[in-house]
Amino acid sequence: MATPEALSLIPASVLRNLSDKLYEKRKNAALELEGIVKQLAVAGDHDKITAVINLLTQEYTYSPQANHRKGGLIGLAAVTVGLTSEAAQHLEQIVPPVLNSFSDQDSRVRYYACEALYNIAKVVRGDFIVFFNQIFDALCKLSADSDANVQSAAHLLDRLVKDIVTESDQFSIEEFIPLLRERMNVLNPYVRQFLVGWITVLDSVPDIDMLGFLPDFLDGLFNMLSDNSHEIRQQADSALSEFLQEIKNSPSVDYGRMAEILVQRAGSQDEFTRLTAITWINEFVKLGGDQLVPYYADILGAILPCISDKEEKIRVVARETNEELRGIEADPAEGFDVGAILSIARRQMSSEWEATRIEALHWMSTLLNRHRSEVLVFLNDVLDTLLKALSDPSDEVVLLVLEVHACIAEDPQHFRQLVVFLVHNFQLDHSLLEKRGALIIRRLCVLLDAERVYRELSSILEGESDLDFASIMVQALNLILLTASELSDLRDLLKQSLINADGKNLFLFLYASWCHSPMAIISLCLLAQAYPHASSVIHLLVEEDINVKFLVQLDKLIHLLETPTFAYLRLQLLEPGRYIWLLKALYGLLMLLPQQSAAFKILRTRLRTVPSYSFKEDNYRRTSSGIPYSQFNYGGGGSQISEGVLNEHSLDMHNGINFASKLLQFQQIQKQHHLHSKSQTQSRFMSTSSAKDVQIAEESKRSAQGADLNRPPSRSSRRGLGQLQL
Repeated sequence: MATPEALSLIPASVLRNLSDKLYEKRKNAALELEGIVKQLAVAGDHDKITAVINLLTQEYTYSPQANHRKGGLIGLAAVTVGLTSEAAQHLEQIVPPVLNSFSDQDSRVRYYACEALYNIAKVVRGDFIVFFNQIFDALCKLSADSDANVQSAAHLLDRLVKDIVTESDQFSIEEFIPLLRERMNVLNPYVRQFLVGWITVLDSVPDIDMLGFLPDFLDGLFNMLSDNSHEIRQQADSALSEFLQEIKNSPSVDYGRMAEILVQRAGSQDEFTRLTAITWINEFVKLGGDQLVPYYADILGAILPCISDKEEKIRVVARETNEELRGIEADPAEGFDVGAILSIARRQMSSEWEATRIEALHWMSTLLNRHRSEVLVFLNDVLDTLLKALSDPSDEVVLLVLEVHACIAEDPQHFRQLVVFLVHNFQLDHSLLEKRGALIIRRLCVLLDAERVYRELSSILEGESDLDFASIMVQALNLILLTASELSDLRDLLKQSLINADGKNLFLFLYASWCHSPMAIISLCLLAQAYPHASSVIHLLVEEDINVKFLVQLDKLIHLLETPTFAYLRLQLLEPGRYIWLLKALYGLLMLLPQQSAAFKILRTRLRTVPSYSFKEDNYRRTSSGIPYSQFNYGGGGSQISEGVLNEHSLDMHNGINFASKLLQFQQIQKQHHLHSKSQTQSRFMSTSSAKDVQIAEESKRSAQGADLNRPPSRSSRRGLGQLQL
């Protein structure tokens, strides 16, 4: 309730006009009120001034009548103007009612509240700062007001408050930041403009360290980069650019907290946000130093997907950042988490984008080169992913995977593990062997030494229980051996098998597993120039061996005989008398081929070119010397092995190779294959027979039922029917 003292101070006409519906009357009343307060202030009668303020607050600003509330607001502004320099001591009474009016339901009241606070602020200036947070909160809401006039008035007030803050030394940024942080995720475009405006203004004040509090509102600024309004996006980008420049020039920056925000924003759906985030990350990697070491894994997790971004600008910056990051040689002792980095690289291996998978592999390779022992601790976590990557549709990815595998396999135990896993994967996925087998084996031979790889594969396949797979795998390895340029040294070594200890050892090592495929053994013998043994193997072939698969392989071999790999063999045909077992082997192959096949015609054409005069000359030379063919043994120099019609002993042994025992080994393994094939055939026959028996039984049953329905009823049946009808 208004005190009698206050009522006596203000004429009734002034009080009446203060609540008039006409603005001019309210304005005139306010001017009279201003004069009264001036006199009281001069007299130093602040108790009466307090009574006047209470009157205006209780009877007017909190009145249910809108015109009273309008009058109360203009009256409070008039009191402040009247007080001038002495207004500060009464602000605790004056400002709260005005701030309360900012949420009034009547838009005109809200408008006059802005006007009143504007006039109050002009008078008190710096003393106004104590209410800054409440005023800021109110202005934030008014910036999105539904009434355009209120927005306009709030905008004018906002400009004045900014001026006051920038010139004040009492402003507390520490108290303001929590309020700003709360508002940063508001979606209203007007509020966003308001907030960016304040951030920019405060950042321009030399005495206010906005950079130190940047992590508190950085995410909100990035959020604004995807706003529908071009103006807001531009303002947010401008503010961020300014902060980034300050970061470059500042000796002390909290990179860690901001790095977490940037990593999240680098995965934004908005293209502009991603570009800005990855640009910031790029600068952070260059500037952050030791501060960023604990965040390398998170940063890498943000960079790798961006390397495959649809936007070229993002891809370029991401690649540059990736190279910068990989170029930093951090120490695990200083917080560099090898396991976390490896986990990110492993996760990105499943990316749908080839470029990302490639860079993930580069990271694995880099970690292996720099921190091998730490990486091997996590080997079981990544090995499965690396093995699956061998089925990747990209050849480049597969080649890089193999480089990583090769790096891991430098240790003997890991080498064995790699080859075992590889064979196991080929066994589980035959399409992998068919599509990627040659590429994988050839690359491993380059990276890990061809002989070492083939010896390990042969050792594993020798004891393989899945005979069908063993045969398929050996055929694939044999084809690679005969055709791959990377294995030329291995082929040269095998050509020395009959005169060189290393060649002999390799031949014997491969022979055990090559026995799983007759055609692979024949090819190996031709390569090793063990022609008598090749001929013996050919003559041991039975009907079960010569099937469609065998003929397909034989067709490939005949075509391979015309390649540079077997040029030495074709040249040996110029001396058929000297290489009679070679001829016998080739004619044996010819006899196995269908006459209408292209391979038959190719081999027959080749054999027709063998010079007949050589037979006559060699026969004459041997007969005239009195030495029969049966006494000629392996001879000659270099890698070419001369042969005559060998006696039984020389066929069995040469250069320590017991060919008789090898032939027995071949027969034993092939016997296992024959038994396995028969077992499979019987199983298929039994399952087919069972299915047919069931089908026949069902058809017989249906036929019997049909016959019963079509058969005329018997006498007894007819009698029974008659009885029923009665």
